[in-house]
Amino acid sequence: MILLSAQRLSRQFDTDPIFHDVTFDVRSGERIGLVGPNGTGKTTLMRIIAGLDHADVGDLNRHNSAEIALLEQRAEFSADRTLIDEAKSGLSHLYEMQANAADVADRIADERDPAQQERLSQQYDHLQEELHRLGGYNIDHRVDEVLTGLGFAPDQYDRPLQHFSGGEQSRALLARMLLQNPSLMLLDEPTNHLDIAATEWLESFLSRCDQAMIIVSHDRYFLDRVTQRTLELHGGRLSDYPGNFTAYWKLREERNKVLQRGHEKQSEEIARTENFIRRNKSGQKHAQAADREKKLERMQNDRIELQKSFGEVSMDFGEATRTGDWVIDAAEVSKGFDSPLFSDFTLRIEREDRVGILGPNGSGKTTLLRTLLGELSPDSGTVRHGTGVKIGYFDQQLESVDQNVDAIEAIRPPDAPDVKPAQLRKLLARFGVRGDLALQKVGHMSGGEKCKVALAKVAAQNVNLLVLDEPTNHLDLWARDSLEEALARFEGTLLFVSHDRYFLDRVARVVIVLEPERWRHFEGNYSAFVAFMQNREREIKLSQPTVSESRTAKRSTAGGEKSGRQNTRKFPYRKAEDLEQEIADSEERIVELEASLADPEVHRDGRRMAEITAEYDKAKLKLESLYAHWEEAVELN
Repeated sequence: MILLSAQRLSRQFDTDPIFHDVTFDVRSGERIGLVGPNGTGKTTLMRIIAGLDHADVGDLNRHNSAEIALLEQRAEFSADRTLIDEAKSGLSHLYEMQANAADVADRIADERDPAQQERLSQQYDHLQEELHRLGGYNIDHRVDEVLTGLGFAPDQYDRPLQHFSGGEQSRALLARMLLQNPSLMLLDEPTNHLDIAATEWLESFLSRCDQAMIIVSHDRYFLDRVTQRTLELHGGRLSDYPGNFTAYWKLREERNKVLQRGHEKQSEEIARTENFIRRNKSGQKHAQAADREKKLERMQNDRIELQKSFGEVSMDFGEATRTGDWVIDAAEVSKGFDSPLFSDFTLRIEREDRVGILGPNGSGKTTLLRTLLGELSPDSGTVRHGTGVKIGYFDQQLESVDQNVDAIEAIRPPDAPDVKPAQLRKLLARFGVRGDLALQKVGHMSGGEKCKVALAKVAAQNVNLLVLDEPTNHLDLWARDSLEEALARFEGTLLFVSHDRYFLDRVARVVIVLEPERWRHFEGNYSAFVAFMQNREREIKLSQPTVSESRTAKRSTAGGEKSGRQNTRKFPYRKAEDLEQEIADSEERIVELEASLADPEVHRDGRRMAEITAEYDKAKLKLESLYAHWEEAVELN
């Protein structure tokens, strides 16, 4: 079913339109990624779809039954509005239905008129059927599942939302939308303010949803695992691609090559035709020249248009001078404030290492980074820097960049005051800060522009150790790709904090994972670490008593438990031996699915990942049911 149909939408604020002739459909259950550079109108298009803005030209048709909701970025909350209140409001219709059913039940008990009692009974039965169909018997569990998945603790549920941070309030709004479960969810940067664990939970949740969704996100890993179709909004136009982000990225490049070859071939044909007309317009072949003029006019009208460039930048951090064999040596370092964040941290970073630090919000990633830099003193242990180390530090709050000067002056190295503005402008241009933007005060720039200025400032210092704290924040997909390419070329040492798993995969060679009360050191990138942990968990499971041993133990106690249970069946009669065989088959299939989920290549295919995750969840539920069925068969057969 088509939930939404957009035909030739156009929208503009100033003289030039943001986008024009935008046409697309959204069908039930589709999971669509909406991508494009910053400022191309993605949020404006989402607001038009949600009915919060309007197109200047074009038609937007919504199915009568379609409920469409846009994830708000911020909201005003009353003083007494708690987290649990906000979450439950997404299921308000079910809570009202529960209250109605309870009210009808009370009225049935008090009613003495048989006819009225029959009418109320029918109403009650209808309400019960609807509650069953909509999953209304476990809504408190659903609320708890979503809040826990998004990183909230039970002791936060009754806190007023006004006492939460802006990021926590955004997560509360996301929780409400997930529970509301509209026909079409419009999710604008849903992973903002989520750590990796909460983002992975959200991926799994959305992959299991039957609802349609359009997602704007700079998280490429997230788009890969959730979306099945990609819309690109750029240069005022909308292009439609099948598949997730990685499929789109490859297909766009292939399309561009095809268009480039067609454009070149057409240009050559036009040049030959123009030359023929010029030579023969007044000669004996003037009639042929006239025919060629008509042909030329048709070709000019049907010119092959190349895909517009994204204004790609070629970031570069320059040549790195050589350091000693080791760059940072940390031994038994501990640090905390009200409570310890990490302890006994020991790490030696060698020259040309690429070390990525990840962990949940509040685990101390930035504190660890600043301690290793020497900006913070450790509570215990030592941190040493190697010979010839020159550090360039990018802080995620961008406090190192003067907000009150223009970009040129903001990146001027303090030890090189005589550097000419032209050199600094050239450096800024490599990071995408060009033209009049380079003369603008940093404080007036967008988050993405400030981020690029801060990176350019680090590059201007000619360092050999790059220390980056969340460098991809505020950068669009193409700027992130350029940054990754620049870091791949950088010949110095790299130490960084990031929650961007795609970035971690492409850049890190060593992963440091901070966890509550512990830390891990792993040689490899993020996907390799995930696969390692999943394999380890599987080995632990295999080392535990086998299911057949557990079943034998249960069988030995079944006789003693039998007298305490009613001799009634919940499941149809089946032989215990048949159930044991099916349990073994199910266990074998679950092991196979777990192996697939540990495969990094599967993580790149959003559709395949969703299919395997759904099958895995169903297999686990089936296995639990088979266990219960087997226990009943042993006791009652």
